[in-house]
Amino acid sequence: MTVSRAAALSFAGLFLCLSACVSPGDARAEDKTVSADVVVYGGTAGGAAAAVQARRMGKTAVLVEPGAHIGGLTSGGLGATDIGNKGAIGGVSREFYRRVRAHYETPEAWTHEKPGDYQNPRKTPNEDAMWTFEPKVAEAILRDMLREAGVEVVCGERMRRPGGAVKEGARLTAVVMESGLTVRGRCFIDATYEGDLMADAGVDFTVGREAGADYGEDLNGVRTAQAKYHQLMRGIDPWRVKGDPSSGLLPGIQPGGPGEEGSGDRRVQAYNFRMCLTDLPENRLPWAKPEGYDPLRYEVLLRNFEAGETRAPWNPILMPNRKTDVNNNFGFSTDNIGMNYGWPGADYAAREAMFQEHLLYQRGLMWTLANDPRVPADIREKVSQWGPCRDEFPEHGGWPHQLYVREARRMRSEYVMTQHNCQGRETADDPVGLAAYTMDSHHVQRYVTADGDVQNEGDVQVGKFPPYPISYKSLRPRRAECENLLVPVCLSASHIAYGSIRMEPVFMVLGQSAATAACQALDAGVPVQDIDYPALRARLEQDGQILAWKP
Repeated sequence: MTVSRAAALSFAGLFLCLSACVSPGDARAEDKTVSADVVVYGGTAGGAAAAVQARRMGKTAVLVEPGAHIGGLTSGGLGATDIGNKGAIGGVSREFYRRVRAHYETPEAWTHEKPGDYQNPRKTPNEDAMWTFEPKVAEAILRDMLREAGVEVVCGERMRRPGGAVKEGARLTAVVMESGLTVRGRCFIDATYEGDLMADAGVDFTVGREAGADYGEDLNGVRTAQAKYHQLMRGIDPWRVKGDPSSGLLPGIQPGGPGEEGSGDRRVQAYNFRMCLTDLPENRLPWAKPEGYDPLRYEVLLRNFEAGETRAPWNPILMPNRKTDVNNNFGFSTDNIGMNYGWPGADYAAREAMFQEHLLYQRGLMWTLANDPRVPADIREKVSQWGPCRDEFPEHGGWPHQLYVREARRMRSEYVMTQHNCQGRETADDPVGLAAYTMDSHHVQRYVTADGDVQNEGDVQVGKFPPYPISYKSLRPRRAECENLLVPVCLSASHIAYGSIRMEPVFMVLGQSAATAACQALDAGVPVQDIDYPALRARLEQDGQILAWKP
């Protein structure tokens, strides 16, 4: 199966655009222009929260999404919400999770399961929200919020790259799409996972891992000593033909060593698809051997079992209606390690090729786990009980339309969030939200050790710190670069700090805060760098944002 996201837009995306989006073919597109006070590029959950907030503050707002769906990862399979501390989430973000709870309190929501049979793994006593949900439910709720707020939503419009960002001096005036549609605005918010608008607007950014010495961080850069989680067994031969270096390395293994400990590189933590699976036969699709399947891609997996691994390499978390959110787990799993380095700056064709490569990899992995006789029998049996859902992502064969882009570009502004913020050695004095998750980086490379073993590197999981404030200055570029752009997703943070901040509820928090700042800048007629922070803080607190942690 090869279904491009553009193709997905052409059929299933059609009804989404008609029901929730303004199609480029409507009457407005005759002059190929859309205008609003606040333009949000990127229909992630953070982008949706930003657009809703702008409308609630009395501004016109347009949300432009390159694909067919609204919600990014929140509606793309990540139903087991990662947050760390739920008390850190307020505002529009918490409203979304309260609406999730309200949805599942209705009998009509339970189509494949009785509500009393669902054992919610993320539930705590006396809470007002629900943090686990089906992908289609998340998208429906976000679309309802946008519709109720009166946000104009345009789907299927990708900005021209390069040259889509139109500026006059240090101000953005418009974003031009590949179709020729021009979206004009007074203030702009880049809510994409990749930071495409930010980059095209000439804002400074970085990709990959900084050296530990850059910000005095002992968790950034190459960290082989930290890579103890999701690790392979020892003794795995790296060569296509065991013992024969002339046969070449197995697929996915990087040549050379991991690099000097603590040094920086351009490597990006691995991506995957968060799979929504079911074990109900009437709603389950079978694991199919994909066209283009290469058994060598999974040879490290099979040798890992032969070296002593006994665990199933996945992490299925139960969602309502006998569904799951499945994430990466253990040494060889759904993370396609080392195959995404070019994604952040790639053109659309190259990203589509990487999307398809990740899809082929993960579909092949699941087929292998369910069918290959070298996989332990109990694991084959367990994996075979599950499969993609017929009623999720139907235009994509039950597979998510959203790749988990855990990290891409990161802006470099006057203030960079670092490990020191996470661990409380430095505190931002202009908070616009709280982060609360462990510093979490997935592996970035698979390499051969000096002893000849295959190992993974890049995974860091360090937590046990309270929620901490995120600086407003980390959401805005330097004044000379752009005076009317805010970046709540690809914000200014080091690699390791971004691993703590990069959670969907926090992106919604920051999207709302960015929109609030944008509206205040428009009201005052000043650059986003010059807004009155005390006034911003007061409005954020008025709207339910949590800006200080009180244990």
